[in-house]
Amino acid sequence: MFAKAALILVDIQNDFCPGGALAVAQGDEIIEVVNRLMPCFPLVVAIQDWHPANHISFQEQGGIWQPHCMQNTPGAELHPQINRQEIDSYFHKAFEPQKDAYSGFEGINQQGQSLHQALKEKEIKTIFVTGLATDYCVKATALDGLKNGYEVYVVTDVVRAVNVNADDGEKALAAMQAQGVHLLSSEELFQSSQTASNQGD
Repeated sequence: MFAKAALILVDIQNDFCPGGALAVAQGDEIIEVVNRLMPCFPLVVAIQDWHPANHISFQEQGGIWQPHCMQNTPGAELHPQINRQEIDSYFHKAFEPQKDAYSGFEGINQQGQSLHQALKEKEIKTIFVTGLATDYCVKATALDGLKNGYEVYVVTDVVRAVNVNADDGEKALAAMQAQGVHLLSSEELFQSSQTASNQGD
């Protein structure tokens, strides 16, 4: 387990997984590893797009996306294979009609706290970001984490990209790394977790 670290699950929702309204290719392939990672962390946070039906990002309102992740619909729910028992709190973002929000740091929980407030309350210093999509909400969340003073890691095999252009995901990872985000694989993360556990024994 990593002390003072949180695992952030970004938008692993039905509408972003295969069969959903705005599916990310192979988006559901990350779920098995996400479930394995969660017990390694003292805090696990799930971020959800939570749009009203008239959200500004939708094409009908002049946005670029078709309707997705509408509040209280099956498409907005987390993928059913995610182990919800390991999730400590949920944050909804982009829930106001005239305001878009890609970053999890723009979300709030049921208590009205921002993600930053909740992480500081738990004395979290480091965040590990997983989820969908690399080139949009994962990138925004990771970079906002840096701006808020966290050490930020993106787990590179536990994210998937929209890839409007074929290399958008790789470009997003490179851009994050250039700004100070650390990149690592889940295997490296599991090895670090095992080392930390052994040192704690």
